[in-house]
Amino acid sequence: MKKNVLTLFLGLLISFTAVAQEVSGTVYDDQNQPLPGVSILLKGTTTGVITDFDGNFTIEADQGDTLVFSYVGFNTVERAVTGSTLDVTLQAGLALENVVVVGSRNVNRTATDTPVPVDVLDVTELVLSTPQVTVEEILNYAAPSFTSNPQTISDGTDHIAPAALRGLGPDQVLVLINGKRRHKTGLVNVNGTFGRGSVGTDLTTIPSNSISRIEILRDGAAAQYGSDAIAGVINIVLRRNVNELQVDLATGANFTSESSPEKEIDGEQVNLGLNYGLPIGDNGGFVNFTGSFNYRGWTNRMLEWEGQIFNSYNSIERVAAADGYDTSLLLDDDLADIFQYAGAAGVTLTGSETKEDLQGILNADVTESELTARNLERSDFNMRVGQSELRGAQFFANLSIPLGENLELYGFGGFSFKNGNAAGFYRLPFQSRAYSPAYINGFRPEINSSITDQSAAFGIRGKLGDWNVDFSNSYGKNAFLYRVTNSNNASLANSTPFEADSGGFNYNENTTNFDMSQFFEDIMSGLNIAFGAEYRVENYAIVAGEEASYAQYNTLGNVHDPTDPNSVVPTDFFGSSRPGGIQVFPGFKPDNEVDAFRNSIAGYFDVEADFTDSFLVSGAVRYENFSDFGGTVNFKLASRIKASENFNIRGGLQTGFRAPSLHQIHFNSTSTLFVDGVPNEVGIFSNTSRVARLLGIQELKEETSFGVTAGFTARVPSANLKFTVDGFLVNIDDRVVLTGQFDDGGNAELATLFAQANATQAAFFANSVDTETKGLDIVIDHNAAISSNMSLTNTLAFTLSETSVENVKVPTAVANAGLSDTYFDPTSRIFLESAVPTTKGNLSHNLRVGDNWNFFLRNSYFGEVEEATNNDDPTVDTTFGAKIITDLTVGYNFSPNFRLTVGANNLLDVYPDENDPAFRSDGRFIYSRRSVQFGTNGRYLFGRLTFKIN
Repeated sequence: MKKNVLTLFLGLLISFTAVAQEVSGTVYDDQNQPLPGVSILLKGTTTGVITDFDGNFTIEADQGDTLVFSYVGFNTVERAVTGSTLDVTLQAGLALENVVVVGSRNVNRTATDTPVPVDVLDVTELVLSTPQVTVEEILNYAAPSFTSNPQTISDGTDHIAPAALRGLGPDQVLVLINGKRRHKTGLVNVNGTFGRGSVGTDLTTIPSNSISRIEILRDGAAAQYGSDAIAGVINIVLRRNVNELQVDLATGANFTSESSPEKEIDGEQVNLGLNYGLPIGDNGGFVNFTGSFNYRGWTNRMLEWEGQIFNSYNSIERVAAADGYDTSLLLDDDLADIFQYAGAAGVTLTGSETKEDLQGILNADVTESELTARNLERSDFNMRVGQSELRGAQFFANLSIPLGENLELYGFGGFSFKNGNAAGFYRLPFQSRAYSPAYINGFRPEINSSITDQSAAFGIRGKLGDWNVDFSNSYGKNAFLYRVTNSNNASLANSTPFEADSGGFNYNENTTNFDMSQFFEDIMSGLNIAFGAEYRVENYAIVAGEEASYAQYNTLGNVHDPTDPNSVVPTDFFGSSRPGGIQVFPGFKPDNEVDAFRNSIAGYFDVEADFTDSFLVSGAVRYENFSDFGGTVNFKLASRIKASENFNIRGGLQTGFRAPSLHQIHFNSTSTLFVDGVPNEVGIFSNTSRVARLLGIQELKEETSFGVTAGFTARVPSANLKFTVDGFLVNIDDRVVLTGQFDDGGNAELATLFAQANATQAAFFANSVDTETKGLDIVIDHNAAISSNMSLTNTLAFTLSETSVENVKVPTAVANAGLSDTYFDPTSRIFLESAVPTTKGNLSHNLRVGDNWNFFLRNSYFGEVEEATNNDDPTVDTTFGAKIITDLTVGYNFSPNFRLTVGANNLLDVYPDENDPAFRSDGRFIYSRRSVQFGTNGRYLFGRLTFKIN
């Protein structure tokens, strides 16, 4: 008995000893550098470890066991245990730069293996080699499917440029960071620009030097990611590097033939970026910090004011007012009393003039000699037509803390602050909105923005049995406040302030996600199953400005009450009512204030199956329910056929949706919109307002879509070539559009409601149209080793798209009133169909010579656009022809850690076609301000220093 027990004990001891054997080693990449964070799994079990910062690992394994080494971007390796030490080298995969997170929940999928098109941009390299600095600028030139350009004379949109994919709306693209939903801005675009009526994401709040790569899913993905993903998804992947401080200092300016009278060199830019990371623990944990500080100067491409400025008769009003005479109370029989001031004004009157005569004379332009006599020039009355001035700072962090072999705590987020300064239309001294005694020569009001953005995301992910589990919460808030300066409230006359806080808005969003997935390598040729749930809370608020920013005052200096017959609005000399509110951007009133909430809950199921090594099918279904309009179910089905080792056929179809934003549902305000230089006070009323009901405007509902994508990918290994060609079709029903401007039509109740809003016209957000977008994306990549110390990479990328309005859905009450053309006017159609290039592409070349020199050349093609206008005169040219913009940079590495790059954006100083005279607004706009191809800044020269400290 004792012998048997001893034998059993020795057997157990031997077995235990075998199982408990420690195997240690180091994992290297193909450049013989240690790889931290490599996953090492004991095959057939859930036991695993990851390498530490120096690539080292230790794991318990038996002789003959198999260890599986895997790391994103490298080929997976299996090694048998034959001793107590084991060193392994991982080789980079065929498409290291194309390993993707977005578009597939299979973590091993690469861009050329996905059943739908995904672009992957190495932002780390682009920041070093190209002239562009911000995320929007980089994408606008590197990704043809992406469009974003600075706007001008467009209120808040001057400070946040709308960004879109495939020419669809800015609110039809979903932005993710590290795979998690990014919140939108508080700004809704309500002025005359591309993206009018939409709400986008401000990508400039994310410093480009915090980004490792950007993945662009060029396909609808609402079934996978939820609302807003009709046009596609942009996923920003943050940097993870540690023990290295990288400093980027860039500066430049526009050196152009079209410089403004104020400055021969303008648009100055200074950008300072810092990135540093620290390891946490010995198992691949890290925290990476980025700080960015930037300044962008304004530009002006209004060369010289060609229109009417003022004439001497305006001096009559000034002299009279200065002498204490209240010209706002002048009547016809008071005209004789003004003649005594004519001599001081240098004007000869006959005594028979009427107000109408004076108004007619006033419309005559001032002579150059009169300007000279006043020490003035025409340029003194110029507007600022170009990019706004911006200065700001951003801070971002990315964090990962391993809590064990199969558990990780992660987080990321940041804070950004941006001040903007943009100008509005010049207020001429004879206009009723310019109180002459305050501004003898008129004034150019300025819009100053204060934009803050903050975000934080935290989560925990790991293994639950064989399942990957991810539980996270993301929060983001964007606040946009206005302060108007160099302005007046004309209805306050001598008591007017010259600046005022006009209020603003903010938007915040909190999203909680729970996701589970598992890859079954033994089912078929691989099966990936994922499912999860999401809960999101949104809040949109409008904040009122100070009283003088929005109020119209009566002749007694009190706030005007349009229902009180004794409340009289001040008028100018010619009887025109002086408008209320601070000029250029009347403030939000207490009646405009909103504090609206909604929530949504969603669940999804996602499956991706490799039936064979050559045949992949993926599908997803998602149910999402919103508290304010109900639920929707969407699906996606896609497939990839590997016809050969180097040729894939792929395609998919999907339904999608976009919930109307809280901004579109609740935004309401009054602002001054200029049409051909004529100011109009336009109130935007919510769909739930009494005004909307009286005009027959219906409440908003969600947009819905159906899309199809089909194409192929191909490799020619012998020539180092890779092709992707994808056609697409996206039909969107019930698109939300900002309507044209309605007048009161003689309706007394509407007239009263308009007056209460200080408005003469009204506009609304409405589900106005159904559209169809179709096109083709082509990408060709090539790389070659020219010699032992010289390599060349080339990329040709083109997007050809066409959007057309298929159906206009005019409410019955609007149609019966004969207002169909107001409901959806030609301008709105052009903004949807042709205000941005429908054809866009680039051909780039990157030549490396030895370890020191780098030459980058890119030609970007911006296709034809059409001026957004209601002018239907067939003799007027509304198109702007295609242009090619050339970027050239030269980089030199003085050492592995010190680099100088110099170069140019728009090297040849190319400008868009000039506006037809019908659209120049008396010389204000030499170039289109509504339909923007690539901006009007001209040649930009820059220099950049980059150094690293290890």
